[in-house]
Amino acid sequence: MKKLLVVVFMAFSALGSSAQQKIGYINTDELIGAMPEAEKADSELKEYQSSLAQQGQDMMNELNNKDSLFVKDSAKLSPSMREIKKNELIALYQRVQNWNQQAQEMYQQEAQKKIAPLRTKAMDAIKLVAKENGYAYILDVNSVIVGPPGDDVLELVKKKLKIKETVPGVPGIKKP
Repeated sequence: MKKLLVVVFMAFSALGSSAQQKIGYINTDELIGAMPEAEKADSELKEYQSSLAQQGQDMMNELNNKDSLFVKDSAKLSPSMREIKKNELIALYQRVQNWNQQAQEMYQQEAQKKIAPLRTKAMDAIKLVAKENGYAYILDVNSVIVGPPGDDVLELVKKKLKIKETVPGVPGIKKP
């Protein structure tokens, strides 16, 4: 009798665990873009990118000025001084050449710093919505190519984050 009871219990357990689990989908990029903090981060990143571009332009202007002076004054310089000035120009030229790569890396690092807190806040809200609504899985639509049918939980997460819906095609105007 005990064995029969154990078998029946195991059968019910197996049936219960194989029950259909809720699956949800979300576009995290769209969620993060809808967060009010994203606007501020975006404007700060644009300002940072502009300052990097200005620094690059300043370096290019310095190179052009020094090159013009070198061409103009090179005949008056001693051979050793001409070599020193030429090497300075080459070093400055190399700095200008490397600046684009360096500026791009600096921008990406700054973007990661600005976006990381937004991503963390979004992920925490997604996990909370999943728990509150009984979702076993929430998948990002940007990384799923094929998947089982599921619910779009974007609006639930926006509601949890108290993000007001904007009118499509009209930035900055909130739905009533």
